[in-house]
Amino acid sequence: MTRDNLLFAIIGILLGFIVGFIFASTMSQREAASSGVVRNQQLPADHPPIGSDGSGSGGAGPQTPGQMQATVLAALDKARKEPNSFDAQFEAAGLYLQIGRFDQGIDYLQKANQLKPDDFQTIALLGEANMEAGHFEAAERWYKQALAKKADELPVLDGYCNVLLQLGKASEAEANIAKLAKLDPSNQDLAQFRERLANLKAGK
Repeated sequence: MTRDNLLFAIIGILLGFIVGFIFASTMSQREAASSGVVRNQQLPADHPPIGSDGSGSGGAGPQTPGQMQATVLAALDKARKEPNSFDAQFEAAGLYLQIGRFDQGIDYLQKANQLKPDDFQTIALLGEANMEAGHFEAAERWYKQALAKKADELPVLDGYCNVLLQLGKASEAEANIAKLAKLDPSNQDLAQFRERLANLKAGK
């Protein structure tokens, strides 16, 4: 399990029923600027499959594009009208992250974090979203907070290694890559992490 799986697991559970709408309405712009957050990812094993029609809620049938758009707009409107609702803020964040609008998603995640400062998923997702947005120093801070709560959380540790490499922190990256290798020897990111670390230490 890598850092991308954590993000999609969280968002997929909350927002699987709107994927069809997001895909239909943003296909042209996403083909030019697709993001690692919503690309080549898998739902958790216990999540119902999501088809091309965007349904993923079990018994409910496919929604029309208009119905899906109304659902999305309603969720965003709810977040604005219920600023003290953690669930509303978290769901709005997920909507923005699904379409690659990371800064807007981060804004809602921060509001959710203010309402539930100890919520691990929000903290971990703030690390992920900031990393995807290129805010590596902020991502480092959020990942540190998440690891302080769950030191062996593999997707978070994976993301943290990536951020440390992006920041050029060779010694910290090396220590955390070693930890990741010990906890998850088959992790698919280890090879490229080690290569980037070697380049970093060689001054490349």
